[in-house]
Amino acid sequence: MDPVAYPEPTFRVELIQTHISWVFITDCFAYKAKKPVDLGFLNFTTLRRRHHYLNEELILNRRLCPDVYLEVLPITIHRGRVRLGGKSRPVEYALKMRRLPQERMMDEVANRGELKREHLDGIIARLVPFYAQAATGPQINNFGEPALIAYNHEENFSLTEDLIGYLLSKELFEKIGTFARNFLINHRPLFLQRIREDRIRDCHGDLHMRNICLADQVYIFDCIEFNYRFRYGDVAADVGFLAMDLDFHGFKDLSRYFAECLAVASGDPDLLVMLDFYKCYRAYVRGKIAAFTARDPEMAPEARVQAEQTAREYFLLAGEYAEAGARWTA
Repeated sequence: MDPVAYPEPTFRVELIQTHISWVFITDCFAYKAKKPVDLGFLNFTTLRRRHHYLNEELILNRRLCPDVYLEVLPITIHRGRVRLGGKSRPVEYALKMRRLPQERMMDEVANRGELKREHLDGIIARLVPFYAQAATGPQINNFGEPALIAYNHEENFSLTEDLIGYLLSKELFEKIGTFARNFLINHRPLFLQRIREDRIRDCHGDLHMRNICLADQVYIFDCIEFNYRFRYGDVAADVGFLAMDLDFHGFKDLSRYFAECLAVASGDPDLLVMLDFYKCYRAYVRGKIAAFTARDPEMAPEARVQAEQTAREYFLLAGEYAEAGARWTA
């Protein structure tokens, strides 16, 4: 938190925490360091792992934000003072990023009531060529197999079973699980067809409003780097994430517009058939993440209480998608 620790002058340093990272915001840049945590689906418990995944984050995010992701720097100690950079033995690492204007983050634009279809058109214009050029092939196609998709769902259910009676009811837990399993069985031919159509790609994996900046251009940042199982997948799973986030924040009309226009622009009408399934999955994942935050002892008590409420709301939204998807299937 000491401004003197940074390689460029800064008047102040602000700390933002997530369940897996510390992000230090200076006047012009942001520096992300990973927490030494093991959550099962990610493992940052060694310095070598944290260094590796910061480099992965740098490379992967340059696909959509080449001017934002700058370099991975060592954190060193020189004459008893912590500093970013330097030639002493690294005690930690941080990813240096150009700071984007906070007031232009998509969630803040939406909160001010300024989000318009034109913004979504810009996002679609960025995403359609990104998906068309994203890597695919036999290895990545494996992640479109119904069995592996089922594994991702079952892992979520296993990691959240102890939340029953705390953040979601047993009835809701079972409703969501039943919907996901039935959809995978009933639509197996469609899942396999999407593999044949090359709809399984090396996607973003974390496409929600807080990871999009609507500034001089559209910046889509902070993709999943720590587990390719969460990044490789159906394009519909990526699209479903942002559509779900728009729903969550009360923009259902814009959510529908975004999904329908992207399906047309990418020549993928079946994306809309998959939408409730993947929106349900994404809402459940966000509930899980909020639950992890609520249990993080480093978070302030008020932040943990807010995270609990957020988790409950995401789980309820997942239940709504499960109901809608089950009716559609029937």
